[in-house]
Amino acid sequence: MMIKESYTVVQGDMTAAGDVSAKIKRQMKRLGIPTTIMRRVSVCTYEAEINLVIHAYGGTIDFEITAENILVRVRDNGPGIPDLDKAMTEGFSTASNEVRNMGFGAGMGLPNMKRNADEFTITSEVGVGTDISMKFNI
Repeated sequence: MMIKESYTVVQGDMTAAGDVSAKIKRQMKRLGIPTTIMRRVSVCTYEAEINLVIHAYGGTIDFEITAENILVRVRDNGPGIPDLDKAMTEGFSTASNEVRNMGFGAGMGLPNMKRNADEFTITSEVGVGTDISMKFNI
């Protein structure tokens, strides 16, 4: 079994936020991925997608399933993250008041991704963008 897909996420499109993670969840369900793994991947892809919509200038989510694992790679051409340690702190957020008033921007996105993935790496360069890779063992 091998599936590879790539999705584009548009900056600021709150009406479509969550669509990509829902498509990925349907794909996993169709393939019979265990519910516990599906839930963890869904949390991570949703958090990543919301971050692309809110904080970046949009980006891509690449999704790959093999017999051994699920790989998710998130890339953006956003503003970058000046302080990764701070960004990984639960509750830290740079979300606008408008975004917070919609119920987002609680500062749990990156920590939730790290907590739910079996392997998590993030790199970011100010003015260039952010790259996140997550691996989930099946």
